[in-house]
Amino acid sequence: MTDSVFIGGGGEGYGEPQDLLLKYGNRHGLIAGATGTGKTITMQIMAEEFSRAGVPVFLTDIKGDVSGMAVAGAPREAFQRRADTIGLGPMVHEAMPVTFWDLFGQHGHPVRTTISDMGPLLLSRILELTEAQEGVINVAFRLSDEEGWPILDLDDLRAMLQFLSENQREMSARYGNVTSASIGAIQRRLLVLENQGAAQFFGEPALEIADLMQVHDGRGQVNILHAATLMQTPRLYATFMLWLLSELFEDLPEIGDPDRPKLVFFFDEAHLLFDRAPRALVAKVEQVARLIRSKGVGVYFVTQNPDDVPEDILGQLGNRVQHALRAFTARDQQALRRAAQTYRANPRFETETAIREVGVGEAVTSFLEAKGVPGMVERTLIRPPASMMGPCPDDARRALIAGSPLGRKYATSIDRDSAHEMLARRAETAARQAGAEEERDEGFTRARRYSPGSSRARRVEDAEKPRAPRSASRRGDSVTEAFTKSMARSIGTRAGSALVRGVLGSLFRGR
Repeated sequence: MTDSVFIGGGGEGYGEPQDLLLKYGNRHGLIAGATGTGKTITMQIMAEEFSRAGVPVFLTDIKGDVSGMAVAGAPREAFQRRADTIGLGPMVHEAMPVTFWDLFGQHGHPVRTTISDMGPLLLSRILELTEAQEGVINVAFRLSDEEGWPILDLDDLRAMLQFLSENQREMSARYGNVTSASIGAIQRRLLVLENQGAAQFFGEPALEIADLMQVHDGRGQVNILHAATLMQTPRLYATFMLWLLSELFEDLPEIGDPDRPKLVFFFDEAHLLFDRAPRALVAKVEQVARLIRSKGVGVYFVTQNPDDVPEDILGQLGNRVQHALRAFTARDQQALRRAAQTYRANPRFETETAIREVGVGEAVTSFLEAKGVPGMVERTLIRPPASMMGPCPDDARRALIAGSPLGRKYATSIDRDSAHEMLARRAETAARQAGAEEERDEGFTRARRYSPGSSRARRVEDAEKPRAPRSASRRGDSVTEAFTKSMARSIGTRAGSALVRGVLGSLFRGR
């Protein structure tokens, strides 16, 4: 079995053949270049080579033109000339073992995860919550664990937040300050995420990482995520990609430096993750990229300009393919100069000039050599792909999806009993109990009011008795008695009001 993947070679005016050593495939990489310079084809041929070496691959299909990897390519004279020039030999056209995925379930198997699996920390980073708001999310997760109310989807999380709001005083005393303002802010953030389609992403059955890491007849499975629709919602795209990296990091065991990666992850349009991203989120990506290498996972960022990737992450990318950069403005020239300075210089040419002049299908490359030392920069002709360039035909895509055993596993969503349903039943039970108690209280009051010997019954009996004529002295006594009773009632009323104010006042002051 090969110990390297062939990226491209040289001809007249070009350098030595360029191979990426598999033992350094988990040291991450970068594919950069202006629009139309060949980044997508480079990603495709690298994915093909990793698959042939038995390494599973995950990549995103932004424009729909990577899906052609599921179909064998057609012979082309230009491709064969390129193969002869770089020493590849006769072209072999073949399809790759492709599995299609789609967050929306239209162009591939649905991809889902639960909010519980995402966890409070990552969810807070994605929603860009403040420290106080992140505290409320942690309270919701803690309460979910203690009460056995699973948080699987957005409805479950909203139900938990509603419960915290309705029981704010008790929750604050139990877990710390839980404010209505923080709960409202979180709900608004969730609404933004839901408007971008996250409702379909959160649920069950959740994706199992092992299903992305299968090997078929010695070739690694090529997982292609249809992202044409997903790209219109960049927050959801970044949410998914960061979650997948985190899942790989948490689920896979430490293996140090293997002889070949366990999985290679291509992150196309990587700038979407970092545009306007808070520092805490960038730090999380940096941490995952730094540590996931020891899990045997290689991450390759695909973007237009190296400046799109934060410097701390860029410094960890040892394998680089730099297609042409156009320098039309002063800012572009600075970016070009910075990109050239990151390579190990070659005395045969100026790196900055080469990056500006390479044509379509050509690149300036540098791959890690023995002992992980960066290789000298070379001008390289990228090898032609063996699979089809362009979109996969619809009938071929449908046949692959229908014939995949993963379709039966993920096609139908499951809505099992979780926090939303449990809290709804709890509220319904409480309402029924309150209604029953109210009816019992009313029945008891009516029974006392009309029972023999009650005050109402005595008033009815007194009304039926014949009345004696009133005397003058009795009338005088009545006036004095009425005045006395009035004064007593007045004093009693004032005393009662003061008592009530005292009791209620203490209660409200206690709030």
